[in-house]
Amino acid sequence: MSKKIACLITDMFEDSEYTEPAKSYKEAGHEIITIESEAGKVVKGKQGNDQVTIDKGIDDVNADEFDALFIPGGFSPDMLRADDRFVQFTKKMMDAKKPVFAICHGPQLLISAKTLEGRGATGYKSIHVDMEYAGAKLQDKEVVVCQDQLVTSRTPDDIPAFTRESLKLLG
Repeated sequence: MSKKIACLITDMFEDSEYTEPAKSYKEAGHEIITIESEAGKVVKGKQGNDQVTIDKGIDDVNADEFDALFIPGGFSPDMLRADDRFVQFTKKMMDAKKPVFAICHGPQLLISAKTLEGRGATGYKSIHVDMEYAGAKLQDKEVVVCQDQLVTSRTPDDIPAFTRESLKLLG
């Protein structure tokens, strides 16, 4: 059954951490809706290889409309977490126990949403201390699945495991 996946993304996302999982999700029949401050905006990956045209503005969506949340890494999550609307959207998805997929720096939005306490998780090495301060049970491995809801990974090298576990949760 097709799932509707919200993707919180802005400029300087890690190209492959968006494009590769997104391609796999779409190939499996799922729909990805990219969300930023405004629909129609074009955001660029930090490697300069990829551009994404935003589907919906954050003020035009509600977490209840989506089955899952996808947060690619790069500098994008750090920029988005400065805006409470993205933090609240993330918190609503986590609180509703919907599947959440965050890779590399993606967990920065989970830290700001204060949703990592007591949760098994991983992320890029430079945010490990932040994750620990947020109460995460940090595990330094390619993919961590917590409570059949949260899937986290560290780097682009972990994309195959990240995508595999995300697709399992999508069903």
